[in-house]
Amino acid sequence: MGTKRRPATEAEARALASSVRLRILRLCLDRALTNKEIADRLGANPATTLHHVRKLVETAFLVAEPSRPGPRGSTEIPYRATGKSWEMDVRESGVTGANAAMLDAFLEEVRLADTEDVSFTRLGLRLTAQEHAELRERLQQVLDEFRERRPAPDGQAYSLFVALHKDTARDTPEDA
Repeated sequence: MGTKRRPATEAEARALASSVRLRILRLCLDRALTNKEIADRLGANPATTLHHVRKLVETAFLVAEPSRPGPRGSTEIPYRATGKSWEMDVRESGVTGANAAMLDAFLEEVRLADTEDVSFTRLGLRLTAQEHAELRERLQQVLDEFRERRPAPDGQAYSLFVALHKDTARDTPEDA
């Protein structure tokens, strides 16, 4: 059985309705990064990044790890993603923009990848409501299985984006 996601609170859904914040979570998934390191990887202003980091900490999507000495006597705080976003469903929160943010984050990340190393697959289907539910459940089971695996220390980082949507371009009046 797939992971049962709980509905996101409004604050959680708003925190996830930003492609920048979704990218920050991805960056901090495997290792804790400081605000400066996050800003550098995003090519963003550290002050703007700090606003996003604070919103993610406030909603417990990021957690601050113990501070460490930084350059010239400063103190740095590294942040790590908690994995909490995997446990939520933002669709029923009433907050718009979460799906668009996820798509935008995907597009921003995939643009950075070497297109020769990206696997794309498209498939047109015609499904009953029961088949649609079965497909969603089976996809969720596979995703949950890989999510629960302990990361291999020598493993390469990969990202996966799955979108199942109505194909309105193929709809006919009798399909509506």
